[in-house]
Amino acid sequence: MTVLRNVSTPPPTHLLHAVLDATAEAVLLCDEHGAVLLANAAARRLLPDLQAMNEITDETDVFELELHGRPLRGRRQPVDETHSVWTVHDCTDEMARAAAVAQEKERTAFLAEASRRLSASLHRGRCVRTTVELAAAHLADAAVVVLPPARRRTEWVRAVTGSRFETGTMRERDVDSVPGLSEALAGFPPVPSRWLDQTQMPASLLPDGFGEIGAILVTPLPGNGVPAGALILARRAPGTFSEEEELQARIFAARAGGAISAAVLYQEQVETTAILQADLLPPELPRIEGLELAGAYRPAQDAARIGGDFYDAYPRTPSAAPGGDDAETMIVLGDVVGKGPKAAVMAGKVRQTLRALRLLESRPEPLLRVLNQALIDPRDRSRFVTLVLASLVRSGDGWRVTCATGGHPPPLILRAAGRVEPIAAKGTLIGVTGPITIETAVVELAPGDLLLFYSDGLFEARGGVGGREAYGEDRLADTLATCRNMPATAVVERLEQLVSDWINGAGHDDIAMLAVRVPPRHHHPVNLRRTR
Repeated sequence: MTVLRNVSTPPPTHLLHAVLDATAEAVLLCDEHGAVLLANAAARRLLPDLQAMNEITDETDVFELELHGRPLRGRRQPVDETHSVWTVHDCTDEMARAAAVAQEKERTAFLAEASRRLSASLHRGRCVRTTVELAAAHLADAAVVVLPPARRRTEWVRAVTGSRFETGTMRERDVDSVPGLSEALAGFPPVPSRWLDQTQMPASLLPDGFGEIGAILVTPLPGNGVPAGALILARRAPGTFSEEEELQARIFAARAGGAISAAVLYQEQVETTAILQADLLPPELPRIEGLELAGAYRPAQDAARIGGDFYDAYPRTPSAAPGGDDAETMIVLGDVVGKGPKAAVMAGKVRQTLRALRLLESRPEPLLRVLNQALIDPRDRSRFVTLVLASLVRSGDGWRVTCATGGHPPPLILRAAGRVEPIAAKGTLIGVTGPITIETAVVELAPGDLLLFYSDGLFEARGGVGGREAYGEDRLADTLATCRNMPATAVVERLEQLVSDWINGAGHDDIAMLAVRVPPRHHHPVNLRRTR
């Protein structure tokens, strides 16, 4: 350990000069007039022509200024009554580092803002417009997004700082004329800006009055396996793109391409879902002479619009079944075990299977037995369904109804006089192995009578004052009795509204209703399907 001790003899002058020269910061000794008496090596390099500190300090104790292109910061410290020491610091590197940090913060903030705005929408057009808007505002003077070719057309969208969006199309030879564009659309890595000839940029891709081009940058927009397009950036002369700016543009393009690709994928999924849902939703009920038909459907999952309850009506057609009646109409309403899309797919299969089987068999009881065999799947023993089938045949002024059920609540009849009575049909679940039991019932419908098919979600709906009481079969029958002389459409709407008020927004099972009414004499039939 070295111990420092007071030394009475001062060190030689050459040692003091060596100490000062070894100091990285500029040090100057000045007299009371500011004249430089002594300067170390750093001061001589930084201020080679300086004779007096008054030339740059204006007799202040602290200064910040730029001298010979260098930012300087200085401070004066009095030594005695006639001498002062100035320390001068070259801030060039410090300010460069601060500027680099500020630029990096700005780039990070821009990329964060870009990610937020690009992820705010799953609409392809909005994502493209957001891309060119952000690029024109932060990366270049003009930005163009070129979308992948489709149907021999290549669409583009551009934006200019302070300008509106513009769209257009390009021919194949125009694509080839833009340096690096064909490669970018094919997903190849971007070509450095300095390698692209900006004079080959077609004027049609830039706004009117853009002026002379200083530099262009073309980079792909990476997508989900395939490019989502290409981004073209242009700067007016004499502007250029640094390596850091090209890197930032590529990072931004990657995020924009991912957002555009996600929007395209979402749009395809929405279109596919809409097509599939169209076949899974309850159908438009046909017009049947001498009958009014009205249906309503409310899935348990409102957002999905589909569920496991279903209904359908098959107008009278020539029957190939022995003993079949050419004048019959068939009504079906059923409930698949489960909820949501899986149950809806199963319900669609049941409807299509019935439509096909009906060409061979039109009597309800044999048709249910054949359907039971068709639904048995050893790989999935949870494919159960309850349903009610009714065959309607003209009978004088009314209709004869032959009804068979498979584990489903039997329909209710609302007589024209206001009396409500169930159809005495019974049956076991459909889709199970082993024998099933089906008891068929035959009833007559007179003018003014109404037949209501419904799923168990209707009377099992819980609500009321405490929110836990089931709507119940008795309440359903009493409510139906108040619908005397109402058209089928009005009956379905009234029941749906009362049940909706009963559950008051609470969760519920799928609910399906189908009303079949024999209109009074001199009344025109009306058929309607309603879904919620």
